[in-house]
Amino acid sequence: PITLRMSNASEGFTPWPPVSYPATGRACGTYLLYDVNPPEGFNLRRDVYVRIASLLKTLLKNENWVLVLPPWGRLYHWQSPDILQVRIPWSSFFDLPSLNRNIPVIEYEQFLAESGGPFIEQIYVLQGYAEGWKEGTWEEKIDERPCIDQLMYSRDKHEYYRGWFWGYEETRGLNVSCLSVQGSASIVAPILLKNTSAQSVMLDRAENLLHDHYGGKDYWNTRRSMVFAKHLRVVGDEFRNKYLQSTDEADRTHYKEDWTQMKVKMGTALGGPYLGVHLRRKDFVWGHREDVPSLQGAVKKIRSLLEMHKLEKVFVATDAVEEEVELLKQLLPEMVRFEPSWEELELYKDGGLAVIDQWICAHARYFIGTSVSTFSFRIHEEREILGFDPKTTYNRFCGEKEKNCEQPTHWKIVY
Repeated sequence: PITLRMSNASEGFTPWPPVSYPATGRACGTYLLYDVNPPEGFNLRRDVYVRIASLLKTLLKNENWVLVLPPWGRLYHWQSPDILQVRIPWSSFFDLPSLNRNIPVIEYEQFLAESGGPFIEQIYVLQGYAEGWKEGTWEEKIDERPCIDQLMYSRDKHEYYRGWFWGYEETRGLNVSCLSVQGSASIVAPILLKNTSAQSVMLDRAENLLHDHYGGKDYWNTRRSMVFAKHLRVVGDEFRNKYLQSTDEADRTHYKEDWTQMKVKMGTALGGPYLGVHLRRKDFVWGHREDVPSLQGAVKKIRSLLEMHKLEKVFVATDAVEEEVELLKQLLPEMVRFEPSWEELELYKDGGLAVIDQWICAHARYFIGTSVSTFSFRIHEEREILGFDPKTTYNRFCGEKEKNCEQPTHWKIVY
């Protein structure tokens, strides 16, 4: 049997527990890489990670694999001027020891150091089926097919494939082919186990894969392992204490660094004496007009909630343009926001600011978010992990003309 042990224990990591696998004939483990459609945002990409983690667990039942975390950068919502936001490691936003308690992961830089060069042996571009599917005929399937769309890779004079590769211009692909896929993440496992002998395999357009078991124990284990980087949590905690009179002791939101030891009973968390709000604007104003309120409508709802819950402050996370933020300040003088200095922005970057906003919203006495926003969804999950009453978490703004304002579904945590 092959025994998998992570090599980063000396760096303070909690290594992936040694697991024995059937003999495969491979001298070492295989690297699994993945990427997502460029326009997809930070919080949808976090959801794709959960799907890929499920695939990796399936692979680990048979062979020795490790997941290479795709560097962050060049996202649509990361529009802070004059800041280079590419080739950002996961450790900038998430706690790697926590991720490694769920599945074996390494940063891309470590992959480059270990694998002997900037080469990815096999790239599979995931796509749908050209013929589509008829309603009522859904089945899980996967086939190697001709590429439907023009590939985002081009061959250089040495016959290597060049592409975005997270801003690493030196990276090259050796082979590229397309897989039409319709199903959950683990449907790719047989292809990876039987159809390729490559030591490094990348799945591009991984958002085409569905969850294996959405909302189940495996889902929540992976989601709980996605602990925010401690330096960002510290910033959020200091802000809560200074501006919102919020501490873990008073709020009953005690947090354990080892997520595997944290099992909180629902309803035990009280939260800080403030209202948490995620008010999505920009593309949602025109993309989801019916279920997104006007600024005046949002302020009216916020005032109602402040009065109902006897709160005096509201923390607002929003992507509103500067003019709308100024209007909000006029209409809502109780509003508190995390507004970083230039040095903080350069240090934490837009992804880190999103994490800080989510962390503060997750600790509020009551939270209300935006319809179908993955940013709000991630806050729901964070509050579920902390042990809040669902009634204080799964709430959203309604559009003024929205006739049927359904509230978000409660996805109960499973241990």
